[in-house]
Amino acid sequence: MKKENSHYPPQFIENFSSEIQVASPGRINLIGEHTDYNQGFVLPTAIDRKIYFELRKNQTLNTCRVYSRTFQKHVEFSLSNLAPGKSSWSNYILGVIDEIQKRGKKLEGFDCIINSELPIGAGISSSAALECGLAAGLNALFELGLQDMDLVKLSQDAENNFVGSNCGIMDQYASVMSRKDHLILLDCQNLHAEFIPADFKNCKILLLNTNVAHNLADGEYNTRRQECEEAVRIIQLTYPQVISLRDVNLSMLEEFKEELSPKIYQRSRYVLEENERVLKATQAIKRGDLNEFGKLMYQSHEGLQNHYEVSCRELDYLVDHSRSKDFIYGSRMMGGGFGGCTINIIEVDRIDAYVKEVSTSYKEMFHIDLDAIIVVPSEGTVVSNERGSQ
Repeated sequence: MKKENSHYPPQFIENFSSEIQVASPGRINLIGEHTDYNQGFVLPTAIDRKIYFELRKNQTLNTCRVYSRTFQKHVEFSLSNLAPGKSSWSNYILGVIDEIQKRGKKLEGFDCIINSELPIGAGISSSAALECGLAAGLNALFELGLQDMDLVKLSQDAENNFVGSNCGIMDQYASVMSRKDHLILLDCQNLHAEFIPADFKNCKILLLNTNVAHNLADGEYNTRRQECEEAVRIIQLTYPQVISLRDVNLSMLEEFKEELSPKIYQRSRYVLEENERVLKATQAIKRGDLNEFGKLMYQSHEGLQNHYEVSCRELDYLVDHSRSKDFIYGSRMMGGGFGGCTINIIEVDRIDAYVKEVSTSYKEMFHIDLDAIIVVPSEGTVVSNERGSQ
């Protein structure tokens, strides 16, 4: 039986002696939104904001206790009785354990303390960091022999199967596989990855968190995926070789314009055009062309706003506010949509003044405080033992 939120003795937390420590990062995505579950291209990387885990065996066969410093809540459950509950953060934990056990790996009772630097609902994938960090920690604690790619896939499966969010693989891949100071051009069809130096010259990556999370987000995310799958189903009737929108080109899509609803046509066209933008953006960053890179970011946002329809007034306002600033090269919404962050490529020496200006303007418009976060491309999930070795 799962118990939530009962009070833990202070000594459980204060005197916790861990055997394994894990640092699991959030992620950003420079461009390539909603393309991963369509087997397309994305350009993410991990960031220097992380979720930290401390784990130890507790000498029981089945009893597990997990405490979140962030929420000041805990969950206690048995490995032999896993079932989704009302608490979303604990469902990610239970989902990971469920997937590990489905793979025939033997777990025993453990204790875990979690502490997060990642804002919830900001679109920097705190869920994937939670999944991947716990999976990596349990893999080390119980010597399960899982490889990095196993951790990526079981964490994605946990979110799909247990939590019920039909996400693609980008977030988990970036959280585990990223390299410091690099971006990942990831082909989500075959999982081929190219690591590209993240050279933004005199610029930094600035996230502006709208601090809104419209309640459309979860349901509409799954709806967008269903709409893309419906397009594939119709196209397959003529082209059986088409497995996903990745197998469709623009001329092929035009053949079916009359058979697809206007909405599904627009969704599909966005995905095809976004894949092209990711490849063009990758070439731009390789040759150091921030102007071209930024132009593609703005085009990405316009597609998400007008064709994929996953933006919102707050995100659009922040992107529009950036357009007249010659020291901002590009801006777009990031993540699933309907709230969260914009990602901005901005000259370092203009950050402070711009954050002050845009925060004031945003507060006047929406009566909401804006949070600004500077992030740096970072390494993926890191596991160490009590002696600090990796």
